[in-house]
Amino acid sequence: MKVVLMKDVQNLGRMGEVKEVAGGYANNFLLPGGYARVATESVMKKAEEIQAQREKDAEDALKLAKEMADKLQGVVVTIKAKADASKKLYAGIKAEEISEALKAKGFEIEKGGVMVDEPIKELGEFEITINLEHGLETSIGVNIEAE
Repeated sequence: MKVVLMKDVQNLGRMGEVKEVAGGYANNFLLPGGYARVATESVMKKAEEIQAQREKDAEDALKLAKEMADKLQGVVVTIKAKADASKKLYAGIKAEEISEALKAKGFEIEKGGVMVDEPIKELGEFEITINLEHGLETSIGVNIEAE
């Protein structure tokens, strides 16, 4: 039976996709649960509109991510931290602190996008990778100075 998904269904597909499924699966689960509708001409047209909108939204999101990557290229943030005489930090600088420093400069980067394997534990300059949406990456400079 040919159906159009009205909601995302795990292991089957995303909203707006047309799928061929077993009649029992459609009649006992998909249709009563509102997950799908029988693929008629009007429903198919609606599915095409949803797909077109989804593609446009994805293109817009990719464009925004590329703009953000371009803006971040070459940015250097400075973080002040307490350190001892041998330039070792008392507390390591983690992704969260770098994310906050970026937010202070006007960049909305979540801490999950800041790629720091382990906390930075000494003063100096470091290059950090930032993961953006759609698999885009850029790098920024992080300068750790003593308070």
